[in-house]
Amino acid sequence: MSLEGAIAVHRFGLGARPGEIESARHDPKGWLLAQMEGPADQPQPLGQTQLMTGAGLVADLIQYQKDREKERRSGNAQDPVKLFFKNRVQIYNNEMQARYALGFSTARPFAERMVRFWSNHFVVSAQNPRATTLVGAFEREAIRPNIDKTFEEMLLAAVTHPAMLLYLDNAQSVGPDSLAAMISGKGLNENLGRELMELYTLGVDGGYTQADVVALAKLLTGWTIDRKGSGETGSIFLARIHEPGKIALRGKTYPSGEEGTEAAIRDLARDPATARHIARKLAVHFIADDPPQESCARLEKAFVGSGGSLPALTEAVVSDPAAWSQALAKMRTPVEYVTASMRLLGWPRTGDQQKQVQGAMAAVRLMGEVPLGPPAPKGWPDTSEAWSGPNAVLNRIEWARQLGNRVGSAIGKEDAMAAATAALGGLLGKETQSVMRGAATGGEALALLVASPEFQRR
Repeated sequence: MSLEGAIAVHRFGLGARPGEIESARHDPKGWLLAQMEGPADQPQPLGQTQLMTGAGLVADLIQYQKDREKERRSGNAQDPVKLFFKNRVQIYNNEMQARYALGFSTARPFAERMVRFWSNHFVVSAQNPRATTLVGAFEREAIRPNIDKTFEEMLLAAVTHPAMLLYLDNAQSVGPDSLAAMISGKGLNENLGRELMELYTLGVDGGYTQADVVALAKLLTGWTIDRKGSGETGSIFLARIHEPGKIALRGKTYPSGEEGTEAAIRDLARDPATARHIARKLAVHFIADDPPQESCARLEKAFVGSGGSLPALTEAVVSDPAAWSQALAKMRTPVEYVTASMRLLGWPRTGDQQKQVQGAMAAVRLMGEVPLGPPAPKGWPDTSEAWSGPNAVLNRIEWARQLGNRVGSAIGKEDAMAAATAALGGLLGKETQSVMRGAATGGEALALLVASPEFQRR
């Protein structure tokens, strides 16, 4: 079976569904690039649940705040944190169930991988209570529609989405010399300005100063959530809270207003330091924790030469020779590991699909990862060391054992061996085949496959 077909499915995809390596083997690179035509697929809700728009969720959040204020004034206020999670955490769970299900079953796994890469780059974390209900809408509205466009288009969509404005406190940021500041006494918040340069564009070594952070924060004032529901996005630019006057940022002066703000964001997207930062991040994700400098330079050149075209950047990743090495250099994250396991089984399976997805979600949490919920704006780590500690590996082995027990007598040893060949192709090692043959049952053989080093890596 084609080794390159197996590499395409695992290194660039989400793990092989039955027959997927066979589909990829004739033209692995073409198979991958065909998946990137058009925006990414949107997750579909499971059961009777619904997925709300960002604008709808903002309106819901504002109404929630109004109701709590009424309760406070009446003297009947309940614990706001407990009430929030009681009434709102289901929105997050609905979003994650739909996201997991799409990963388990999609015929465009490379496109889904790119969505998840960019969502872990433009982080909005569910760990922030203000953003919990909005993280799914953020990915659906800012990331998925833009994977076939330019970096700056995705950047603009991400920065101005209500989820980002709430997560990094720009919704509360007020220009120090604005009319609103004189009336309310509120001030500037630097969080979004700092992370926009340090994490999303230039990188920590991108050549900016604290004065630049302040300047960018002033340029970003005005962008806040739409409390009146006057638009379709849930966010709005309000001139009365924007810092008036021209603002100098990194040697260039920008005019006051939304036009100047957008120009500053676009300039950051096109900066050579941004090209270097994004190129290395992609190389780390797809090639190795310490990728070859030649690969980083090739991706950087593609970024600059195409004006930040994401399709061009994607093609450069797929065309890089180092990305096709047989060595399985990257450890799968818990979400990737459980997703690959479910794809191996050809999910959806018979039975309660919603319950199956919920079980997978619980397993991932035990392994230490919360989708769209990293502890900091820098996102979940993208290196093998972060996911390969002794406890982490033991948790994976236990998940594999439980998976084998659930399959039980439904699969024979020969079926398990055939599944191993279909799932890993030329990546399947002789040692794994040997221990699987020595298994007592088909379920045990399957567990050994899922626990094998080559299945845990990509």
